[in-house]
Amino acid sequence: MGPLAGVRVIEMEGLAPAPFGCMMLADLGADVLQIRRESPGGVGAPPGPLDRNRRTVRLDLKHAEGPATVRRLVRSADVFVEGFRPGVAERLGVGPETLCEDHSRLIYARMTGWGQSGPLAPRAGHDINYIGLAGALEPIGRPGERPVPPLNLLGDFAGGGMLLVVGVLAALVERQRSGRGQVIDAAMVDGSALLTSFLHGMHAHGLWNGERGTNMLDGGAPFYDTYRTSDGQFMAVGCIEPRFFEEFARRLGIDDDPGNRSHLDPTRWSALREQVTAAFAQHTRARWTEIFADADACVTPVLSPWEAADHPHNQARSTYVEVDGVPQPAPAPRFARTPAPPPTPPNQGDPDLVQILAEWGLGRDEVHHLRDAGAIS
Repeated sequence: MGPLAGVRVIEMEGLAPAPFGCMMLADLGADVLQIRRESPGGVGAPPGPLDRNRRTVRLDLKHAEGPATVRRLVRSADVFVEGFRPGVAERLGVGPETLCEDHSRLIYARMTGWGQSGPLAPRAGHDINYIGLAGALEPIGRPGERPVPPLNLLGDFAGGGMLLVVGVLAALVERQRSGRGQVIDAAMVDGSALLTSFLHGMHAHGLWNGERGTNMLDGGAPFYDTYRTSDGQFMAVGCIEPRFFEEFARRLGIDDDPGNRSHLDPTRWSALREQVTAAFAQHTRARWTEIFADADACVTPVLSPWEAADHPHNQARSTYVEVDGVPQPAPAPRFARTPAPPPTPPNQGDPDLVQILAEWGLGRDEVHHLRDAGAIS
């Protein structure tokens, strides 16, 4: 099931961006075998949605037979994904030259923060560092205050994992023409910079020149911001276009002020913000949600990740699913003819190890030997 049914992926254990990318590939039907390293070190996350739809084997890459085992498994794979710092995969014996030597169709995807080249390539970093250098962090925040980290959504997932998926899909398409695989250098700093393309266009036309928090889409405009309700919750407002703003003003009860007919005039923004702030403070989030429910006014409640699954729209579209008792986002996008299969919970060490590895080209005796030798578990 799924548009990627038949595609086989080997994923080396990693943090955040690469697992997210492999989750998406698995969601879309790819057969993903996750190799967890014995004693990988570092700070890890507990098994969760990023590990769903996987079968897992633990393998010691520092064992004498570890790299050779990976090479055997790769013969049955279309894609190999690793998220090590540059040079680490080579030192472990699973670099692209080694794995592609006898598998010219292999797509070798490398997920890093800084990329495989450049002066920062060997340095450590996290989402906040990558988006900071890419120009994606500085615009986020209120005027006169520090930039606000947008969780790790921009670098790890949008500029990282999704960029990896785009690269893999493009390489799979190209391989149909050439018959050859290739190496993909997916860097979070590159992907985060790519996400700012719209801002560069706005700036070039003189439409994004103010300091942080004073522009149209960064909270500077009163018609594109969040507002506190009487119960301490928030509503999101995004009525940029005049016809949407007119409906917004009418439902909010501020349409009697002639000055609000020029809502795009920055000289009116301060006065307009005061009116909007005062109006939203009169009712609860639930009441405002009801008032704007059937309006083309671009107003919605600000929900926590844990509340989002209960919203009627998300329920109607089954935007969230429950997997092994854990609510989480459903696979996306949706396909009419080849829908994604229902997600399965992460499998931390499949009990039928022999059967799994046999499907990836290892014989029963070979699996028992590797297990007895301590290379796999």
